[in-house]
Amino acid sequence: MTSFLSAGCDANLKKGEVSTGTTIMAIPFNGGVVLGADSRVSTGTYVANRVSDKIVQVSDHIFICRSGSAADTQALSDYVKYYLSQLSMETGRQPLVKIAAHLMRQLCYENKNRLMAGVIVGGWDQVDGGQVYNIPLGGTMMKMPFALGGSGSTYIYGLVDASYQRNMSSEDAIILVKKAISHAMARDGSSGGIIRTVVVTPEGNNRDYTPGNRLPYGPAGW
Repeated sequence: MTSFLSAGCDANLKKGEVSTGTTIMAIPFNGGVVLGADSRVSTGTYVANRVSDKIVQVSDHIFICRSGSAADTQALSDYVKYYLSQLSMETGRQPLVKIAAHLMRQLCYENKNRLMAGVIVGGWDQVDGGQVYNIPLGGTMMKMPFALGGSGSTYIYGLVDASYQRNMSSEDAIILVKKAISHAMARDGSSGGIIRTVVVTPEGNNRDYTPGNRLPYGPAGW
């Protein structure tokens, strides 16, 4: 599987420094999950897309946040979406979030030498409620109380550790996701653009975005 367009990695410069330039994040709350991501896609130092959508829906209540190679993560998300669709038709039930995470983990691990993909799988199901799974480069899978990924995550682990609380409300989770990603965008040169968020609940999914000039923290908010 060959990557031609990457988030923070120039596919034409394989011998150069490889960076999974992006910021992705997910937090479960009482009754669902909030997922967020920046929107900058770059090839080396060139910004190829300022408003990319890095949060992909693969089932009714399951989403994937993508970081690494855009081509690789798009292909992986398409595979997982196809497999989950087949599973849903065969069983007559909505797939569990952990099944989607295991599918993604297997694809990432079995192709780890040919892919550059770090993803977060998040969603809601009737068995375990809201959940997030972190699958970094290499194909490890970890169920997390919250998940961060991409180059921008290194700037905000302390902020999220200090601010996160179990059983947060959806409003508090959204505020924390937007605040943390905007901090990362202000510090990480590979993250930028707008903040896209998805709130997943049993009643449905609510997509939203925050423009770059209205970030809760950054050049417009200092």
